[in-house]
Amino acid sequence: MTPVQQQVRAYLVALQDDITRRIQDLDGTPFVVDPWEKAPLEPLQGNGLTKILEGGPLFERAGCGFSHVSGAKLPPSATQHRPELAGAPFEAMGVSLVFHPRNPYVPTVHMNVRMLAATLPGKAPVCWFGGGMDLTPYYGFEEDAQHFHRTCQSALAPFGDDKYPRFKKWCDEYFYLKHRDEQRGIGGVFFDDFSELGFEQSFNLMQAVGSSFVQAYLPIVERRKDMAYGERERAFQLYRRGRYVEFNLVWDRGTHFGLQSGGRTESILLSMPPQANWSYRREEEPGSPEQRLYTDFLPRREWV
Repeated sequence: MTPVQQQVRAYLVALQDDITRRIQDLDGTPFVVDPWEKAPLEPLQGNGLTKILEGGPLFERAGCGFSHVSGAKLPPSATQHRPELAGAPFEAMGVSLVFHPRNPYVPTVHMNVRMLAATLPGKAPVCWFGGGMDLTPYYGFEEDAQHFHRTCQSALAPFGDDKYPRFKKWCDEYFYLKHRDEQRGIGGVFFDDFSELGFEQSFNLMQAVGSSFVQAYLPIVERRKDMAYGERERAFQLYRRGRYVEFNLVWDRGTHFGLQSGGRTESILLSMPPQANWSYRREEEPGSPEQRLYTDFLPRREWV
């Protein structure tokens, strides 16, 4: 590895370790730690570390994976905005997590930070960064949405006043179920193919997003984890989790990249909830907390 690659990898490994340690302390259940390595003759070479907590009192499923892989040819999902790199050898490393809490009042959360590098014959490597975080509540709370977005805004502030509104809009547009004309959640920030600040500052921006995750999410967990709930709330949570599955399998570029490039299936699909339900033409009671999710929280809006 080059010194630059070593620097990025060291940050990502430390980030995964810090986040999983904090979640494990909160839940009381240890993560299963699963190191893996791709065989040299497979389409994708490399290694990673999957950490997953299942069946805890707080988190029904919490997966956080680190991967560092290389391949001979960038898949289509990685070159739709960079056609000049189609077919180039590549290297990718990142941390991706999805946490599915047991209590329906605690939102599901996703965070990902990553670097990709591609090298065309006779040319210097082209590096870019991507990532972000977004919140998917089942029951909406204004203060939770505002806290999450304020934390994202503060993390991006050192890199220019334009970054939060730009990445917030990008997030709203990305985490959108086109086949349902519906947002996945209340958003956050999202960026991809990002290198406009030069390598060092673009890397710093990626780190700022990743390192702000604990501050953005854990106060919400602490605030909601002991709220009482019953069968009604649980049923709605499982129904809404179905939307999460739909987005990840139908629209998510990260899932498509991993599967198209020959990645490790179990690690790619760690974002899936342990349980989810679908109902035909489910309708919520007018004025109910369940309906308010659709009317007051899922439509795109400014939170800060």
